[in-house]
Amino acid sequence: MMNKKAVLILLFAMTLLLAACGQKADNTASTNTGTDKQAGTTGEQTLKVATLIPPMTDILDIVKPLLQKDGINLEVVVLSDNVQPNDALANKEVDANFFQHVPYMKQYNESKGSNLVAIQPIYDAIYGAYSKKYKSIDQLPEGAVIAIANDPSNIGRSLQMLAQAGMITLKDGVGMNATQADITSNPKKFEFKEVDLLMLARMYDEADLVAMTPAYAKPLNLTPVKDALVTEKADSTFAITLVAREDNKDSAAIQKLKERMAGPEVKKFLEDNYSDIAVPAFK
Repeated sequence: MMNKKAVLILLFAMTLLLAACGQKADNTASTNTGTDKQAGTTGEQTLKVATLIPPMTDILDIVKPLLQKDGINLEVVVLSDNVQPNDALANKEVDANFFQHVPYMKQYNESKGSNLVAIQPIYDAIYGAYSKKYKSIDQLPEGAVIAIANDPSNIGRSLQMLAQAGMITLKDGVGMNATQADITSNPKKFEFKEVDLLMLARMYDEADLVAMTPAYAKPLNLTPVKDALVTEKADSTFAITLVAREDNKDSAAIQKLKERMAGPEVKKFLEDNYSDIAVPAFK
């Protein structure tokens, strides 16, 4: 029969073994910490999404309580310029972002060597050009200053819109990659001023015409349907899209976010509140 001392030694050894197992579990859990844990695991998970301005922030606020039901705590990170959200995502400071169209994301990947991926188009923003001084493009004087965004994707987008309106002519085949160097005809000698996206609304007071998305026009009480002198033809290429990374695009949490953001609650919100500037890009 095992004596008392032997029993104590055995119990002590078992205690050490259980402690070791517990430590191993803790270590495994610690490797899974971070903002993008797999949905379905125990406990609430946190998902960080970077964004900029309404209606993007509004949409994330709508899906926040819906995701709570799925066991996901959505943390909305509002940043101040159109570069930070992609930097934060590429550096794994957030799990996704929601502020851009796919051509803009692709240009970021090319310039930074990152691997951001489009997850779900959410809405098409009606792109337009606005003037505080003139009521039609025919009234624009020779040499009028036209402000456009300074990133390559929106330069091409703006020039294409103006070319479609007959204000300029571009080289054949340049498409959305057009730059000012591709302008082959500019009869009224318009001067194009390229500025940061966040400066476009301010340029409304200074320039003769400003090309911008509804996100920047709406705070000025401008809508493309009522106020734009020229608007872009419908093109889902520029839908504002949920973006994640290659390494987390298939995670359960990102897929649940995708499902919620393309759900009936968001569609109804856009139709009820932004029908004049934004069209849902999903069915």
